[in-house]
Amino acid sequence: MQNKTDNKTQNKAQNKGQKVLSPEADLVRRFMRYLKLDRNYSVNTQEAYSHDLGYFMRFLHEHHLSPLEVKLEDLEQFAASLHEYNIGARSQSRILFGVRSFYRYLTLDGYLEVDPTELLESPVLPKHLPTYLTTEEVDQLEDSIDLETNEGQRNRAIIETLFSCGLRVSELTNLKLSDLNLDEHFIRVVGKGDKERLVPISDRAIHELQLWFEDRKKMKIKPGEEDYVFLNRRGHHLTRVMILIMVKRQAEAAGIKKTISPHTLRHSFATAMLKGGADLRVIQVLLGHANIGTTEIYTHLDDESLRKEVLEHHPRNIMYAERNAGCRNTP
Repeated sequence: MQNKTDNKTQNKAQNKGQKVLSPEADLVRRFMRYLKLDRNYSVNTQEAYSHDLGYFMRFLHEHHLSPLEVKLEDLEQFAASLHEYNIGARSQSRILFGVRSFYRYLTLDGYLEVDPTELLESPVLPKHLPTYLTTEEVDQLEDSIDLETNEGQRNRAIIETLFSCGLRVSELTNLKLSDLNLDEHFIRVVGKGDKERLVPISDRAIHELQLWFEDRKKMKIKPGEEDYVFLNRRGHHLTRVMILIMVKRQAEAAGIKKTISPHTLRHSFATAMLKGGADLRVIQVLLGHANIGTTEIYTHLDDESLRKEVLEHHPRNIMYAERNAGCRNTP
């Protein structure tokens, strides 16, 4: 039934003089429309799926295969080819996840009766603890900003908002003045899948924002950009790349040796909250995670903190320290 409908659609397109897509390209187009309309994925997520699915479609083309004819052995060969091209395990896993999503759609929409990816295994990922900054390092980052420059106060407000609210960089670039309720100390954040959440904002972040708003009033803002919180010098809202470059440059200026990005400040927020005693479920809500498993990555503590906690609080260490102190005080 589905193929007959597709043939009718293609015949209509030919009659109208429109460019006719290959069957494979048309399936991808329909899948991308499904991600947009049914799953309500953001443009960035859609582009990521399209990019990753491109690896698979090239593989099919080179091996003269149709997506609807693929068997498990073909998928395993594709997975092996990713390794041969020196694609890392994490990227392999992401690409295979995209392929699984594609076939899940084809099964749901009636193109296939059986999903060939059901038994496809993903590469084993090494355990990775996210890099984070201590509160002192965040202060160091902010203190290194030259407030005499046009962007100085804006950049300081950006870093403090990322750290105080734990935002994704895409959430920050899309933050609007109409999303702010600074009198009540919270902001409205539109996250993945256009899901909204309310996030408390600290007095420190409010202070930095208010100083930035004084500079912002003097700017000539482009039509349609008036409601964005953070703007570049030409009056347009900032992009993710602009903020990435700014954070990396500022880290270098601050003498921070860690490799960081805007997302590091989100990790830093979650880690600071956890160390401060916040419940993991609260952190999950604040970060906008759909699954608590995603939040559990933040239950790490750095080795130095662990060592210090054990040395200071384990009864054996306390007893030993007291005994040594007594010996030093003996004349």
